Amino acid sequence: QVQLVESGGGVAQSGGSLRLSCAASGGTFSDYAVGWFRQAPGKEREFVTDINYNGHDATYANSVKGRFSISRDNARNMAYLQMNSLRPDDTAIYYCTAASCAGKRCDVAYWGQGTQVTVSS
Repeated sequence: QVQLVESGGGVAQSGGSLRLSCAASGGTFSDYAVGWFRQAPGKEREFVTDINYNGHDATYANSVKGRFSISRDNARNMAYLQMNSLRPDDTAIYYCTAASCAGKRCDVAYWGQGTQVTVSS
C-alpha cells in the first residue's frame, strides 16, 4: 500500500504562484507514475498533469500548459506541482496520485487526501 500526502495549498492572488508537494510512503515510489488531479466546487474531477516513473516525460492538460510544472525526486519520495500565473479558475482541491503503468497505459492506484488551492481575483 502507498500513502500520499499533499501539502502546500493555500491562498494566492491572480498571477501569483504556489508549489504543492506530495510525499509518498509505504511503497516503492519509483514504480509509479505520479499525477495531479483537481476538483472545483460543483465540477467533476479533472486531470491536471502527470509524470513518468523516472521524471523524464510529463503531460499537461491544455488549461495549465505553460503555467504549471510537475517534477519528482525519487530519492526523497516526493513529487511537486509548481503553479505559476494562477487564475481564479484554478481554485480547486488538488489531489496527488500514484499510477501503475504498463507501456503507455497508466491506471491510478492511490490517491492523496487533497489540498485546497484558492486563487482570488
